[in-house]
Amino acid sequence: MFDSPFAGYIALCPALAVTTTAENAVGLGLATTFVLACSNVAISLVRKLLPSTVRIPAFIVIIASFVTVLGFLMEGFLPDLNAALGIFIPLITVNCIVFARAESFAFKNGPFLSFWDGIGMGLGFTTGLVVLASVREILGFGEIFGITILPEFFPRTTIMILAPGAFFAMAFIIAGMNYMKSKKAKEAAA
Repeated sequence: MFDSPFAGYIALCPALAVTTTAENAVGLGLATTFVLACSNVAISLVRKLLPSTVRIPAFIVIIASFVTVLGFLMEGFLPDLNAALGIFIPLITVNCIVFARAESFAFKNGPFLSFWDGIGMGLGFTTGLVVLASVREILGFGEIFGITILPEFFPRTTIMILAPGAFFAMAFIIAGMNYMKSKKAKEAAA
């Protein structure tokens, strides 16, 4: 789907602001998973009825409908999480992961496979957000999910809980992944 190995990271950009805590990351990830699974099923059900000229607008309407339902549910049952995620819930509508899966999978497959694709991609997205948030929360607050990880004397890195901290955390994670990949490649070549 993506032409560049770095293009997939674009999907995380709107979520960077809410990954200051792992709890927020889980909330946004599961919210996105809900929208992915539901919109994938709906799109797969109407795919044969949609002319290609209205495909993208139809995707937007379907995805936005599920985001609206999600917003109402969160407002009613999870008001604290809804307040913490704020504008990032409506922005799920234009998240490139949701659009990519609608275009590349749901529009070409049946509802059963599309549902499981939405669940799998959503949980993968959730995992990425939680890893990113975990690095930020541990270095910025010294804890994760309310459990203290770093002792009090360990200095907190305040920048990690600010907006630039998301990019630093992502850079550290990507660098670590690249290091492990090159190490495996060297071992395989030896």
